[in-house]
Amino acid sequence: MSDLQNKKCIPCEGGTPLLKHKDIEKLSREVGESWKVVDDKKIQKEFVFKDFKEALVFVNTVGALAESEGHHPDIHLFYGKVIIEFWTHAVGGLSENDFILAAKINHIT
Repeated sequence: MSDLQNKKCIPCEGGTPLLKHKDIEKLSREVGESWKVVDDKKIQKEFVFKDFKEALVFVNTVGALAESEGHHPDIHLFYGKVIIEFWTHAVGGLSENDFILAAKINHIT
C-alpha cells in the first residue's frame, strides 16, 4: 500500500500552489506509469471492462470514493471503457489530491 493511498484529500483553494514538475514526477512514480501525465496539468488513465454494465459499476464505485474524499475527477464512460482524468480545478492544475485519488482508484480495480 502506498503512502498516498493512506492520505486524505485536503480541500484546495485558489491560493494553493500548483505542483512543480519534480513533485509531479515523484508522485507519478508512486501511482504507476498507467496514469499518464498530460502537460504537467492533469493525469489520466484508461480502464477496460468486458461490457457497459461492468464499466458502470466501476464508475459508481469511483464516484462514491470521490464523494467521500471531496475531490472529483472527470469521468468518461464508454461501452467497456472508462477514462478518468484528474486535475484540481481550484488551482488550475495538479495538486497532491489528484495523486491521492489515483492511488486509491488503483486499489479498486
